[in-house]
Amino acid sequence: MTLFEALKFNREPLEMLISLGGKQDDLRFIDLYTEYEVMKKQGEKTTYAVAFLANKYSVSERKVYDVIKRFGKHCTLGAV
Repeated sequence: MTLFEALKFNREPLEMLISLGGKQDDLRFIDLYTEYEVMKKQGEKTTYAVAFLANKYSVSERKVYDVIKRFGKHCTLGAV
């Protein structure tokens, strides 16, 4: 399968994700956000969780805050 074929096959779900505010590199942050949710349920402070995850995933704390905000936001489908 070529990249074109994969994109064409997955076009509708990809368009939906983009309309919901998804970004191209969001896939790599799924584990980061999952771990953030676990840490919060365990009672960790947000600032500690952010610093820990930024170090673990080699991204800035600002990037972690951005991911938390975007992934935690409720979204609705608009016209695609």
